[in-house]
Amino acid sequence: MERTKADETGSGAGSGAGAGAETGSEGQHARPGGAVNRGAAEAGRAMTSFSPADEEKFRGVRRMKLTATGMLLLVAVVYVLAKWAGNSGAGAWTGYVAAAAEAGMVGALADWFAVTALFRRPMGLPIPHTAIIPTKKDQLGVSLGEFVGENFLSRDVVRGRLRAVGIGSRLGAWLALPEHADRVTAELATALRGALAVLRDSDVQAVVGEAINRRADAQEIAPGIGKMLEKVVADGGHRRVVDLICVRAHDWLVLHNDQVMDAVQGGAPGWTPKFVDKRVGERVYKELLRFVTEMRDMPAHPARGALDRFLTDFASDLQSDTETRARVENLKREVLGRGEVQDLIASAWSSVRQMIVSAAEDERSELRLRVRASLLSLGARMSTDPKLQAKVDGWVEGAAVYVVTTYRDEITSLITDTVAGWDAEHTSKKIEAHIGRDLQFIRINGTVVGSLAGLVIYTVSRALGG
Repeated sequence: MERTKADETGSGAGSGAGAGAETGSEGQHARPGGAVNRGAAEAGRAMTSFSPADEEKFRGVRRMKLTATGMLLLVAVVYVLAKWAGNSGAGAWTGYVAAAAEAGMVGALADWFAVTALFRRPMGLPIPHTAIIPTKKDQLGVSLGEFVGENFLSRDVVRGRLRAVGIGSRLGAWLALPEHADRVTAELATALRGALAVLRDSDVQAVVGEAINRRADAQEIAPGIGKMLEKVVADGGHRRVVDLICVRAHDWLVLHNDQVMDAVQGGAPGWTPKFVDKRVGERVYKELLRFVTEMRDMPAHPARGALDRFLTDFASDLQSDTETRARVENLKREVLGRGEVQDLIASAWSSVRQMIVSAAEDERSELRLRVRASLLSLGARMSTDPKLQAKVDGWVEGAAVYVVTTYRDEITSLITDTVAGWDAEHTSKKIEAHIGRDLQFIRINGTVVGSLAGLVIYTVSRALGG
């Protein structure tokens, strides 16, 4: 009978897998969507099919079942022969053998019932508390999830385990090796290129433009410009600009003297004689050229002093004069609102993105070399600096504790939902394939231990005159 049940189990594995797969598929459609349920459905499909490795394990289970059943038949035959020999007057020894064989049969049958009750109903009888795994599968999944949540996903357990690992020092020693720093740099470059490829230029440009406009609107720029201008004038930093303007103005006047005189003559009244207009134009040109030349060559020229005083007063007005500050703010809004400025902001992102992508792809780029050097330096510090190690360990522990405490229910529900999605029959068969061989040793041990116990009990009862 035992061999027949084993053969039926093995032969039904293939067809049962197909039926179980259909059940798992239906269960997947019936359950709500989501990452956890999708993972449970995938695991459910894995539990409704038998791999070649599972088939090989199940063949091992059948061999052990035959061995255990053979021992049961052996002690049964020994019991019959011992009883027959005892009735034939073979001697008192037959009683000892019969007692041992009888107890061995009881132990073998009891353990057969216990092992079989885990996976199915013995002989198909509806005996209470049998077929435990198929009928209690969902409850076992819930209990397993609660056990994992309470004993593995608790705050103290996570902190203690991570503290014992010493992530800071280990990570530092790992990063300090050049080949590891190269690997991390390459992975970061790949991730950066992937992130930039996923981002849409229009979205990033809109975000950048909005951020610049919001920051510009939120902060008044006139006082800052005033302080900067005041500092520049106090340090004389503007004088080189004035020198450059004077030089360029002098050179321009020398090259365009006719244009200047024509402009002066063109503005003269129509009733004045031409020669008068020409003499006036020449005079204006000479005075203008003399003025510019003196400004260029005389650092102490009165016009330079007047310009210094003007810039100083303007810097003060930018910081304290309400009307000046308001006009600067209006000018700022007008400039930022122009389409040319917005296009410039938008095009800046494209240039920056292309620059970053090119730097990430080039192994010898300054960006990658600096990242590699920073990783090596960080690794060297982390491997030798206890304070930095403690800080890194604290960050890692805090992040891990946050994850397990915040998402503990989701993590444990992955276990319960996965187990709930398994097909009961195939779950039982697959578990039996993995642990059934060891369980058959329980039957063998029960036969041996039962025989020895029966022999001892019979011997003691005979010794006491029973």
